[in-house]
Amino acid sequence: MTQANVTDAESDIAITQASGRQDDLPAGLTADDLVEVCRQMILVRTMDERIWMMNRQGKVPIAASSQGHEAAEIGSLLAAQKDGDCFLFPYYRDLALKMAAGLTPRQVMLSFMGKEGEPYSGARQFPLQGADLPRNIIQISNVVAAGLTQSVGYALGSKMMGEPTVTICYFGDGASSQGETHEAMNFASIHRLPVLFICENNKYAISTPLESQMVISDVAARAEGYGFPGFVIDGLDLIACYEATRQGIDHARRVGPALVEMKVERFMPHTTDDDDRRYRDRDALDAARQFDPVTMFPSQMLERGIVTQEQLDEFRADALHQVNDATDFADAAEPPDASTIYDHLYV
Repeated sequence: MTQANVTDAESDIAITQASGRQDDLPAGLTADDLVEVCRQMILVRTMDERIWMMNRQGKVPIAASSQGHEAAEIGSLLAAQKDGDCFLFPYYRDLALKMAAGLTPRQVMLSFMGKEGEPYSGARQFPLQGADLPRNIIQISNVVAAGLTQSVGYALGSKMMGEPTVTICYFGDGASSQGETHEAMNFASIHRLPVLFICENNKYAISTPLESQMVISDVAARAEGYGFPGFVIDGLDLIACYEATRQGIDHARRVGPALVEMKVERFMPHTTDDDDRRYRDRDALDAARQFDPVTMFPSQMLERGIVTQEQLDEFRADALHQVNDATDFADAAEPPDASTIYDHLYV
């Protein structure tokens, strides 16, 4: 982790990267948690790859892959779940977060195929957009940066109601170039709102590389302009993501906003409609894949004796079984009843 900025009141955050050994884990994290994380990561990647395959078969209209973002999303979610009083505003590349939060493979595939029973919006919106209120998750749209102002409004409401809730807002590096990001962060800082901003920086805003968006190398450096701390961490290191989020939640609740920038990789095109071969160097992408968190993290846990090879083999077999079941289930499901199209709308 590198520290982009620390101001006087915010200097209580000191994020460190633990090794992942059973005797050297951050507060609240157990070996059992890490075994479960391995299972989640394998399941999410298997689902993500199947969704992409189904798009190429013409059965999924569009998808935005989370491949390369899994450690950032699952690690930060785990910290929020351990805290127990967080409300999350994810964005359109957060499949890993939503599945780790409890969305089933069948529900995911119903959503991406737009079938009856879609859990977020009744198949009325982009896949997995809408609300999952039982899990304290809401994503109203995929308009870039729209979630930042909405999340700050939720944080303001929590503060006015005297609730201990910390709002966590996720966004990409491209969203940091939008005006709504300035408005949200400035407002949150002025009112010292209990909000943690998490930037999943994969270095591309669709096809625009980071250096064409900004002259600074770290989005987190912008936190200084708003008077709250910004930190940069390795978003491929799940334990570092957990610890950064854990401390960020604590800071947001006691002091006010913080920004954690998680440096991740986007292994796939922007969406299934994009051809990233036109603007990405293949050799650089292949090199980045050497640090794939879904490969790297289970291997690290295996080396440290936290998970066994038998468990990993079982997780992979179970993931394939669940994804096959979800694919068949959603493929056989009916589309939503057209007569319900006007339900839940204002007169």
